[in-house]
Amino acid sequence: MARQRPSAVVRSRATPYLFILPAFLVYAAFSLYPLVRAAQFSLFEWPGFGPSTFVGLQNYIDLATDPAFRAAIGNALVLILFYAALPLVIGLVLAAIFRRGQVRGMGFFRSVIFLPQVIAVVVVAVAWRNIYAPNGPLNQALRAVGLDELARGWLGDPGAALPAVGFIGTWLEMGLVMLLLLAGMSRIPDDLFEAARLDGAGPVREFFAITLPSVRGEIVVALVLTIIAALKTFDLVYLTTSGGPGNATTVPSYEVYYRAFQLREVGSASAVAIVLTLLVFAINVVVTRIGERAS
Repeated sequence: MARQRPSAVVRSRATPYLFILPAFLVYAAFSLYPLVRAAQFSLFEWPGFGPSTFVGLQNYIDLATDPAFRAAIGNALVLILFYAALPLVIGLVLAAIFRRGQVRGMGFFRSVIFLPQVIAVVVVAVAWRNIYAPNGPLNQALRAVGLDELARGWLGDPGAALPAVGFIGTWLEMGLVMLLLLAGMSRIPDDLFEAARLDGAGPVREFFAITLPSVRGEIVVALVLTIIAALKTFDLVYLTTSGGPGNATTVPSYEVYYRAFQLREVGSASAVAIVLTLLVFAINVVVTRIGERAS
């Protein structure tokens, strides 16, 4: 039978855009439109109801000299170490072990490590709040081994609260990073490892010469996802410390909530949200560019 020529609709350059149009409309309605409205609100002084006053960029100027906002940004940058850097190191080690080792019950261990990703953050926060309690399992374990001087109210100590929250983030993100890296390592041909062993390379040399360069793309993806998670974290902070003690654990996302719903400063809260969006975008662009150049 003669082959029919595609219709004018199929040949049209606009056809691919018609396929993505429904998804784009949903994205625009629930992401782009709220972002544009937040940018608009950030130019006004508005308590959330009633009349508003146009103040231009004054909300952004105030943020530059606001110690609470600077503390929130600093805490968010510290959380990047716990949400991104530590999970990356631990995930690399675990993925390399699972890739190389032949341990009975390997699938079970992988599932246990990934389990925090599928547990609701509310459950995670409540569980860790009980672990960190003054009479919780962590302090009881420290006292049992004679380390009474280390026992404390972890979430109520200004010096320990942020690392305590950050460690929860490490526990949450470790499984995701490990799974991404393990997927990348599974694509490495076994011939490369066999050739390296014939040349006398040990496990450490194999890791740095073969494994690590082969998973650069997965490392970039893992860093992007975990950095975004660190900068936009809200529910974990809200449920464990509510930004306290003082502003020891306040983060930009919590500042948005606090300013909008507690202080009734919707304009200032919107300005924080816009700055946070730009910060997330800038950091991830830098990470992606570095990853592309390394590749």
